[in-house]
Amino acid sequence: MRPIVGAVAGLLLLAGVASAQTTSTALPPQGSLKLSQIIAKVEAREGFAYISEIEWSQSGYYEVTYMTTDKAKVELHLDPMSGGTR
Repeated sequence: MRPIVGAVAGLLLLAGVASAQTTSTALPPQGSLKLSQIIAKVEAREGFAYISEIEWSQSGYYEVTYMTTDKAKVELHLDPMSGGTR
């Protein structure tokens, strides 16, 4: 009985690894700006204080949240090719 339990546990573990490897993650398109270039554009905005969060969206853009010098929170959706807002 124990060998069967061990075999089943092993198969379940392998199934989990296989599903993790086949999950597709959207990536920025080839030829897009470097993230550092996009960050530089955000930092050049008037009133910029600091970036609080950056995420890559499965929808194909960067989600950037930053704070201004007057403590306003700004959320942007930035195109990876141009760095411009969407």
